[in-house]
Amino acid sequence: MPEMRFRVRWPDGSVEDCYSPSLVIKDHFTPGDSYAVADFLDRSRTALTAASERVREKYGFACSRALDQLARIEATCQRFVDLAGARVGVETFEE
Repeated sequence: MPEMRFRVRWPDGSVEDCYSPSLVIKDHFTPGDSYAVADFLDRSRTALTAASERVREKYGFACSRALDQLARIEATCQRFVDLAGARVGVETFEE
């Protein structure tokens, strides 16, 4: 199963490389686009849950790395959720 990383820029300017065990991230994000924090969080939940389920279908167990990545995204989004106009940029995909 092809894994990938996607680089995001948080509203405070910090950059994080995120992990997905599947290319399904490409169905939910576009490099160069930015998303309101709540939208980014919703898309991340959908994409990383789907990626974990693809691993489950193939190997019989969920992908803990995808779920750990989602937990980190959820925690980081909480820092910005009440910041008016805050956006998360998706900078690059790396396969």
